[in-house]
Amino acid sequence: MATADLPSVYTALRGLLAPYADQLVVKHDVDGHYYLDTPHTRPNGEPLFFAATQIKRAYVSFYLMPVYVFPELLDTLSADLRKRMQGKSCFNFKQLESNLLEELAHLVARGYARYQEAGYL
Repeated sequence: MATADLPSVYTALRGLLAPYADQLVVKHDVDGHYYLDTPHTRPNGEPLFFAATQIKRAYVSFYLMPVYVFPELLDTLSADLRKRMQGKSCFNFKQLESNLLEELAHLVARGYARYQEAGYL
């Protein structure tokens, strides 16, 4: 996948989140921005964020809040995926390798399961 093919990277990352849309609240679903909240309301009245992906100027960001709430989810993260991290719950991609996409899919599933266990879903 060419570095400049950000729409394809976005489509692949959005595809990791789409299977969860029926159980979550789709806050944004527009070209280049897909955002999912949980139905759980935090003490401040705001919904609990689950995940999002968005095309930026030079890369595609993938945000996964369960890894912020439950940092132990990152304990088994590969070095290659860890290199993509920006901050505590954001991963940036200019291109995707299939192994990273698969690892990220498993991380999303584990994060979703952790949210379920915590009663957020």
